[in-house]
Amino acid sequence: MTMPEVKVLFVCLGNICRSPAAEATLKHFSKDQPDLNVYVESCGIGDWYLGQSPDRRMQEASQMRGLTLTSRAQQFQQSYFDIFDYILASDKEVLSSLYHKASTPHHKAKVNLMTHFSFRYHDQEIPDPYYASTGLFDLVLDMLEDACSGLIAHIKENRLLDC
Repeated sequence: MTMPEVKVLFVCLGNICRSPAAEATLKHFSKDQPDLNVYVESCGIGDWYLGQSPDRRMQEASQMRGLTLTSRAQQFQQSYFDIFDYILASDKEVLSSLYHKASTPHHKAKVNLMTHFSFRYHDQEIPDPYYASTGLFDLVLDMLEDACSGLIAHIKENRLLDC
């Protein structure tokens, strides 16, 4: 029996490093879960990179792990609070921005850090690798892989309880 569709949105600042990598990671991991029905997107709080592909360095680090980043940068829209079940922020700055945009307690309840369901990095910020060394891209991907594994486990557990 296939579970009902779960909609997940990953949000970072510009939607060119952390959130597109999180989107690709969750899509990749959920392919191995035939009973899991997940829809995933990513976006940024800002509009600096609208329509652009993810950062080249993040693409290269992701490709080394078998991930392809295919999304184009888009900006967070207020309507996403009604569309997505989980809205996951890369860091506390993005989290705060999303809380300020949320107009109801129901909307606020959807917002957490990307690592909220992580096994190893629970509720830690995903560092922004944009101005950092190449090694930070690998740490970001390590954190996202763990976070997405935890999110999948959480979704499966919650959906089984709903049945």
